[in-house]
Amino acid sequence: QVRLVESGGGLVQPGGSLRLSCVASGFTFSSSTMGWYRQSPGKEREAVALITGTGATTNYPDSVKGRFTISRDNAKNTAYLQMNSLKPEDTAVYYCYALTLGLGSWGQGTQVTVSS
Repeated sequence: QVRLVESGGGLVQPGGSLRLSCVASGFTFSSSTMGWYRQSPGKEREAVALITGTGATTNYPDSVKGRFTISRDNAKNTAYLQMNSLKPEDTAVYYCYALTLGLGSWGQGTQVTVSS
């Protein structure tokens, strides 16, 4: 079955950086769109980055554009989210997402806290 395991979250000061990783298994990774979403208390889950199977196309909302970069290594079945210039409002649980054969799957999430 589909399995997504995130890592790399933690506590960082404003202006700092973190890189999240998502190791995938149980499906054809290179054919699947991957994404990162986040959710903070009292708010809906929102997409922060998407990348197509080949990595040729990426998409970001304005709130993270220029600060976050999604990438993937299809040889390692791993997706990444590089987060720079972090702000307190980036604090959330970050989830890895995979869209494969028309079905979406989620990882368990990793906490990112931006605070001084």
